[in-house]
Amino acid sequence: MRPIRRAVRHTALLVAATAVAPALFLAAPAHAADTTSTSTAVAAYTPVDPSTVDTMSDDDLRVAVARILGDPDSGKGVIRAANKALDGTVDDLRTFLKTGYRLAQAEDDRVAVARVLADKTISPALRAAANAVIDGTPEELRYFIEVGQYEVDA
Repeated sequence: MRPIRRAVRHTALLVAATAVAPALFLAAPAHAADTTSTSTAVAAYTPVDPSTVDTMSDDDLRVAVARILGDPDSGKGVIRAANKALDGTVDDLRTFLKTGYRLAQAEDDRVAVARVLADKTISPALRAAANAVIDGTPEELRYFIEVGQYEVDA
């Protein structure tokens, strides 16, 4: 009976997320419509404040993780970790929101940096910067993907 309840709960979250999505897109500012494609994906969603995760209800935790899954910029590592958390316990959801998301995003960012390095047409300065950051902290990787790679070639 438990797998059926889980499937119903996941279906309910999917239906709720689908119902809310148009309102979120229509409420976005006009400049948000300019979606210039880049070679690397940058996650636009920032998870909830880790200090509030312990006070969130089971449903609030599931919604927070579902929002991460609903982000089209979530990479394979984030999606895998989020789905694993949703299939687990409430403590698994809390762990994902506190630290798991950050680590999974770092995995996706490391792949994005490797893709930059795989491009044979990049400048020597960008190659040096990417090599310097590929083994860095999650924050260093995120900064490079969002800002650093563009500063080097500016």
